[in-house]
Amino acid sequence: MTIVAIVVVLAGAIFFAGYQLMKRTEPFVLGEGCTITVASGTLDLDLEQSQVAATIAAVAARRKLPKQALEIAYITAIQESKMTNIAFGDRDSVGIFQQRPSQGWGTVKQIMDPVYATRRFFAALEKVDGYLDMSLHDAAQAVQRSADGGAYADHRRSAEILATAFRGEQPRAVHCWYPPKESPPPPQDAAAKKEFTRARGASREDWLKATWFVTHAPVYGLRQVVHDGYVWTASAGQDGWQPVKER
Repeated sequence: MTIVAIVVVLAGAIFFAGYQLMKRTEPFVLGEGCTITVASGTLDLDLEQSQVAATIAAVAARRKLPKQALEIAYITAIQESKMTNIAFGDRDSVGIFQQRPSQGWGTVKQIMDPVYATRRFFAALEKVDGYLDMSLHDAAQAVQRSADGGAYADHRRSAEILATAFRGEQPRAVHCWYPPKESPPPPQDAAAKKEFTRARGASREDWLKATWFVTHAPVYGLRQVVHDGYVWTASAGQDGWQPVKER
């Protein structure tokens, strides 16, 4: 009995150690990504999807749009492009919302700019009479006029999670990780701030802003983001937001 007990305890200890190691190294095995966690659920996105989601939220905030408008944008972007900035699509559709130059949405170059594309989407949405009284998918269809408008409804839960996280309603909801570069370039703080301001405009410090900077950290070589007593660091991105240690 004693030997069996020892074997069981030892096996349990090995399993626990292996689990902790796997949990710690999983992000690096997978390479890169972002996890979005709010009270209503969790989503895993790649870096580009997270950057697009953060940009859409920033543009919505600049226009002072309600959460419902943001959710409409998310279900549209998920359905149309999986929230990636693709340079192809049905007929001449391009970009995160699959907007068509031939239908007056702008040039290909303009539509391939997520900030521009999002501005155009929201401008069209705001022209839809009573869109806030519609279902999310009906409002999306009123803008997009898709051949399969009902498909937008499949993404309502994901849109709610994204809107809660990227609007900054729930602190520390988004963290990202990616492999470090052997010779990382100097951080481009000024360029990052300029691009954020282009999307959001002048703004106070909040979780929407902090989240945008975390998702765009690999683009601009940012090594840490600090907000409201917490810090995210690129070197330990898989650990998420951690309390700032007093020195």
